[in-house]
Amino acid sequence: MKRGKKYRESAKKYDLSVSYELKPALDMVKAMAFAKFDETVDLSVKLHLKKSQSVRDTVVLPHQFRGEKKVLVFCKPEKEKEAQEAGAAFVGADDLIEKVKGGWLDFDIAVATPDMMKDVGKLGMVLGRKGLMPNPKTGTVTFDLKGALAELKRGRVEFRADKTGVIHLAVGKVSMENEQTAENVRAVLGEIKRKRPADAKGEFIETISVASTMGPGVWVIYKEE
Repeated sequence: MKRGKKYRESAKKYDLSVSYELKPALDMVKAMAFAKFDETVDLSVKLHLKKSQSVRDTVVLPHQFRGEKKVLVFCKPEKEKEAQEAGAAFVGADDLIEKVKGGWLDFDIAVATPDMMKDVGKLGMVLGRKGLMPNPKTGTVTFDLKGALAELKRGRVEFRADKTGVIHLAVGKVSMENEQTAENVRAVLGEIKRKRPADAKGEFIETISVASTMGPGVWVIYKEE
């Protein structure tokens, strides 16, 4: 891939062929960020997985760095008040399903009560494509709307390994204190380790890297504990 001049100049500042401890790596990411906007810091974790294995879960990041997300809740009328008091931006049942079916997607997260999933499942082509389909594994299919929305507002995010076994997740902003970003990284790595498949053999986490939106990636030293 051909890189721009600013990227190439930035990459010259350090030896990017070696791995660094997390804090120095984040210092480097910040130093090499060159965009005029506040770049996001992204974490990439390569896992050793078989084709039959998958890793998917959620994690509450200790330090939030994005604006409050708009949560949509699919639920029956008797749960609407709970959803609204918990801070949902949109609450409804058939009316919202029809609206989404028509292409409306002005929300960041969708939550549904289990008794709504038969109908919400029909939105698979719309929500699935955008990664918005409620899922029990990520805590977005539940009758505990108060608890679910409280965690989402605290910064709970989903992570999942792609077909190549790599997890990509935003963990901070260049403008944040590096210690805060480091704590977010550690939280993610801790949850990934917890989701290690029971039949996984050998070294589970193969490589870790961090990078800003526009800048070069930096390898991070990681030791299995």
